[in-house]
Amino acid sequence: MSFLLALIIGILYGAGTYMILRRSLVKVILGLIFLGHAANLLIFTIGRLTKGAPPFIPQGAETLAEPYADPLPQALILTAIVIGFGVQAFAIVLFKRTYQTVGTDDLDKMKSTDELK
Repeated sequence: MSFLLALIIGILYGAGTYMILRRSLVKVILGLIFLGHAANLLIFTIGRLTKGAPPFIPQGAETLAEPYADPLPQALILTAIVIGFGVQAFAIVLFKRTYQTVGTDDLDKMKSTDELK
């Protein structure tokens, strides 16, 4: 299971990096999405996968008993999802405004901001 997740994380990081280096703004946004998902999966994998064990202390016990799920990576992933969504929404609005101003989504054709239409 860990090998499969590591493979998926590597593919998502590779695809995200490749998409960010493309010339189209839509591909840049997709690259940001792929990198966000890869980072979330990486945090999830580092926090140890524990199936069917909640991160709660049982009634009457003073500490957690093995196996238990670590709640910190789960909280970090929830926070990262919200922040990633905000960054993606901002990038979409920024790229839409850039497209309306310049008239193209090709990054190579956007060399100068002095020539506005």
